[in-house]
Amino acid sequence: MIIRDVFSSGLRLLTESMPDVRSASLGVWLARGSRHEDQSHEGIAHLAEHMLFKGTARRSAQDIAQEVDSIGGQLDAFTAKECGSYYIKVLDEHLPRAVDLLADLVLRPEFRPDDLEKEKRVVLEEIKMVEDIPDDLVHEVFTATFWPEHPLGRSILGSPDSVTGISQEALRGFFTRTYVSSNLVITAAGHLDHARLRDLIEEAFDPVKVDPDSLDLQPPLPDPRLVVKDRELEQSHLCLGTSGYPQDHEDRYATYVLNTVFGGSMSSRLFQNVREKRGLAYAVSSGLMSYRDAGVLTVYAGCDPAAVSRVIDLIVSELRTLRRDSVPDSELQRAKDHLKGNLVLGLESTTSRMSQLARSELCFGRQIDLSEHLAAIDGVGADDVQRVAADLFSNGSLGVTVLGPASDGSVSESQLSL
Repeated sequence: MIIRDVFSSGLRLLTESMPDVRSASLGVWLARGSRHEDQSHEGIAHLAEHMLFKGTARRSAQDIAQEVDSIGGQLDAFTAKECGSYYIKVLDEHLPRAVDLLADLVLRPEFRPDDLEKEKRVVLEEIKMVEDIPDDLVHEVFTATFWPEHPLGRSILGSPDSVTGISQEALRGFFTRTYVSSNLVITAAGHLDHARLRDLIEEAFDPVKVDPDSLDLQPPLPDPRLVVKDRELEQSHLCLGTSGYPQDHEDRYATYVLNTVFGGSMSSRLFQNVREKRGLAYAVSSGLMSYRDAGVLTVYAGCDPAAVSRVIDLIVSELRTLRRDSVPDSELQRAKDHLKGNLVLGLESTTSRMSQLARSELCFGRQIDLSEHLAAIDGVGADDVQRVAADLFSNGSLGVTVLGPASDGSVSESQLSL
């Protein structure tokens, strides 16, 4: 059973009891991410995440690591474009210590100057690492050119110049404005008692700041373009994409089915026609990213430089087919069964249940139970898929980024006509 509580400070708590397990997962979720940064401080949300692990008034970075190990826990964090999370998985008996530890991390970071300079260097190495992973880099370049001059188009990591320029004062200011009760959601799933956990949270998070921040967010304006970047690589890496739907769009389930048919599974059209039948790529797939007011559907492929033009032609041909022809019943059912299976299997751990509680709260302001998800997937018809394909795939909607050895001009914008 899922229970939701709101404290007088505005802090939200959601729990789901799983009595048949011996573990519990606890997460503190921040309803802010890299999208909410000031442009002059790109990467500050991610840097703040790093710094929260560097120590508090009560614990050093080494103390944090040793305490987690001493209870056999798993502690981690991430920063995304619209949220962030700090989460831990422990044996149920150690849940009180987990609450105390997470509260200390997110409420009392020290932000010591020497730690800040060291962690900046760590983040700079992380930025270099992305530069050395072409399948990651091509997505970064695509997003930056597809949504130019918009926070959703910028890297979560920031740039070397922006990260280097972040001062201790700026970091503290960002933390003070952002890590406030109205932006925080705490979720827990596993072997737990809600009332007991509520008491622990109420005491541990009593110092949380209440002052809400204010934001004026504008949706990005897509600028689909063909971009070719010369790189000394063995393969060419390409990312092709078009605008998708926001996360709460009424056609989101039809889009999930469309993506699964198109390139989201091993039996998908892209995987079968590009890799299995023609052997043109080892990796080829499509994926969806959805935000509060925007979305994007992308295709990734890594192939021989001489095959780039042909791979693009095959991808665009599949898009045209999805617009023109209804998906056969057997293929539609297979895609829906694949989606439902992944959804159910993905909710079999305490960490995934904890995460799902948070994502439903942050994205929809309510809990969407499994039966509602499954019914919505079952309700998607072939006409819905074709209608969504016609809406998303239109002339002028496609952008392409190619990263690899210098192109001989064989890739042209005329290939992107739908």
